[in-house]
Amino acid sequence: MKTIEPTPASFAGFKKSTPRTVSFSPQELVRTGFLDASSSIPLVIEPAIGDLDIAGWAAGQRDFLESSLLKHGAILFRGFRVSSVEEFERFALAICPQLFGEYGDLPSEGESKKVYKSTPYPADRTILFHNESSHQHRWPAKQWFFCVKAAAERGETPIVDCRQIYARLEPAVRDRFERLGLIYVRNFVDGLDVSWQDFFRTGERSRVEEYCRGAGIELEWLGGGGLKTRQKCPAVIRHPRTGEKSFFNQIQLHHVSFLEPAERSSLLSLYGVEGLPRNVYFGDGSAISDDDARAIGELYWDVAAQFPWQEEDVLMLDNMLTAHARNPYRGERKIVVAMGEMVASGDVI
Repeated sequence: MKTIEPTPASFAGFKKSTPRTVSFSPQELVRTGFLDASSSIPLVIEPAIGDLDIAGWAAGQRDFLESSLLKHGAILFRGFRVSSVEEFERFALAICPQLFGEYGDLPSEGESKKVYKSTPYPADRTILFHNESSHQHRWPAKQWFFCVKAAAERGETPIVDCRQIYARLEPAVRDRFERLGLIYVRNFVDGLDVSWQDFFRTGERSRVEEYCRGAGIELEWLGGGGLKTRQKCPAVIRHPRTGEKSFFNQIQLHHVSFLEPAERSSLLSLYGVEGLPRNVYFGDGSAISDDDARAIGELYWDVAAQFPWQEEDVLMLDNMLTAHARNPYRGERKIVVAMGEMVASGDVI
């Protein structure tokens, strides 16, 4: 083979040349796909290059993330290096600069007032499907879950597209929920559920009364220092951005039929239907039958998407399109939560 020696002129030209920068469009920096070919929920986003800063990337991709979230209802970010709660919070803030920091039911995580520990609930019990805060006068449009530590066994966070639930409900039942809405009733009784002082974060009755007036909550002070509230809410909403109808509520966390049989029997014998810590009715005050409630619960599990958590996973939900649950688990498990973009019930159709 003939060897070509470089000439002084060609060598000089080489020395003057500058390296070319190879650039990628923001969406070329990630890969998208699905965990299951038969399900479009969640959309999975993974880095296509190493050491991709998820917060920096997300800050420039809000439109892409918003359109993807509205289409799929849930996005799973997997394979990014989100190694701390602080990095998780920075990522959520890159998408939603105004995270919600006044959630009454959940304890804050560490020093952050905008990242919460997950719901304190027995590890051997299932938390049933619900849309976050749909039993209140306002709720987060967006919600994030960050897996700090996956449980040794189970502990998945099943998710459901509530547009599918709306479409698949028996029409007569669905139409009644849509027409009448719901009334959530809570009895804040010492030793059962959260106290009203913890829920409203005050021990002053006047401040509770002021809050309830502003939120459209009926309240009744009970003997023994207890409190009863009634909150009217929708069971079906029309998404303010897509116009789609979604079955949006917390029926499974409130209806008496979802209690364990022994627990239900005990509570009814002690307090009666009117004194249960939680219950839910149609908006005209009529009862939701056990059969209708059970059919709703079965439908959710029929269409649920489930996947095992991997540490550093971040799951992002459109709370108005997607409900979530939690399976029982064994071993240590730590999932933290952030919420943002608050929506008032009066802002939806």
